[in-house]
Amino acid sequence: MIGIYRNGMESTAQRAQLIKLFGRSCARGGATDALRITLGRQTASCAYRTPVLGRNLEIAATERLLSGTPTALQHKAYLGLELRAGAGAKYEMLVYPLQRKVQLVRTTTEGAKFVAIEKDVTAVLGLNKPNALRLRAVNVTTGPEKGQAKITAYIGSELVAEATDALSGELTGTASAVMVGAGKNADGMIASIDDVVVRVPSPF
Repeated sequence: MIGIYRNGMESTAQRAQLIKLFGRSCARGGATDALRITLGRQTASCAYRTPVLGRNLEIAATERLLSGTPTALQHKAYLGLELRAGAGAKYEMLVYPLQRKVQLVRTTTEGAKFVAIEKDVTAVLGLNKPNALRLRAVNVTTGPEKGQAKITAYIGSELVAEATDALSGELTGTASAVMVGAGKNADGMIASIDDVVVRVPSPF
């Protein structure tokens, strides 16, 4: 994969490159070198898209669940990434820092389906710790799975979850995004996002 977009979140202008994709109450701010997100009332999650659109992409970001999050929310709070988002559909990687759990989710207008769930993932780090997340969705070009989407999730360099989607054509979106949330109501959750990178397969 070749990097085509990088954002170190080192300035207001850089942080402004991420545009809210969804979320009812999502307050954004800046630390010295990260985008800080605080979720408000009646908000389950917040997502911010990068400037990069495409079908075959990999997105990576360093995300932290911050200790300012209410204790009652911390256990169900997650950090995440999205690919092929749009028209009510998307692939998601969800990481629960306090549960050490990773989920791959395929969402369409018909609802969400968990295509992979991994528990007790030692690569997942806890409160205030940096989780280097990476999600890739690339169509298979040869062999019996040609045309299907291969979805892989990494924390750092460790492969933590993978799945193949034979119905990838149902996801017509092209947005790549970072996201955070917690259950049905994440009021008070605080997280930070840094070092966002989007890559494409080589050769293009």
